[in-house]
Amino acid sequence: MLHRAATIGVLLFTVSPTAIHVDSQERPAFRSGVDVVSLNVTVTGPNNSYITDLARGQFVVYEDGIQQEVSFFNRSQLPISMVLLIDTSASMENKLRTAQQAAVGFASRLRHEDTAEIIDFDDRTEILSTFTNDFESLSQAIRQTSAGGSTSLYNAIYISLKELRKIRVQTPDALQRQAIIVLSDGEDTSSLVDFEEVLDIARRSETSIYSIGLRSQSDVSRLGFREADFVLRQLSKDTGGQAFFPQAVEELASIYETISEELSNQYALGYTSNNPLRDGMWRRVVVRVDRSDAEARTKQGYYAPAID
Repeated sequence: MLHRAATIGVLLFTVSPTAIHVDSQERPAFRSGVDVVSLNVTVTGPNNSYITDLARGQFVVYEDGIQQEVSFFNRSQLPISMVLLIDTSASMENKLRTAQQAAVGFASRLRHEDTAEIIDFDDRTEILSTFTNDFESLSQAIRQTSAGGSTSLYNAIYISLKELRKIRVQTPDALQRQAIIVLSDGEDTSSLVDFEEVLDIARRSETSIYSIGLRSQSDVSRLGFREADFVLRQLSKDTGGQAFFPQAVEELASIYETISEELSNQYALGYTSNNPLRDGMWRRVVVRVDRSDAEARTKQGYYAPAID
């Protein structure tokens, strides 16, 4: 458990002090598209319990169906940099206070080596607190959110990935995990970037996306929400995260706790691909474990490096 102490498209950003608007053990170098393919792997057993006692030799990694040699293995808790994305569109008005409480509870689980950034989004995306592990700052940022406006989900994820990319560039050799935890109650209605672009950027990142689609029973049959359901599931699946779809805002606290537990119980694996081509193509990755009652989950693949 986390304990308290816990070229992206061509767009032009204008930045104010508080808001961003879209106008148009071993320490290998885990840099995207260079040498080592890095994987954060979650292994679960019966009743979705986390299995944390596996050895390196019990993991088998396949790239495009060809077995790879695992050259890096770590099962200790790594520092985590994460973004908490909170939907503050008008439809969240009656749910926001409970959502705030749940997000504050999540922030309270941060360890001293972890950092989080708080971003809210409606028709614009606003950074309320930059990366910090100070609980009071994070809590204050979460509680200052207010509901109003439309939903620019894709803009918000785009900006979150950009923020996490800054950390990756500043500390390229640091061994850490990165995650986005996004809460939304509806489909995107006002972003200037589209889903395909955001999905492509997410696939090229080292970030796991955990999606929470808050819905009511009446939402299930709406076309717009079915589209939002697909978007959240796809982003999480492709990046090795999870998607959750509670029907009551009161379920949020337990979902945030589940995400916190997962981030604290992952393995870090690395390998150097035996495919020498630098063709920039998508490569499918599958991880298996040598244990009958266990299932491994990680990102779906990565883009190979390309010749400059």
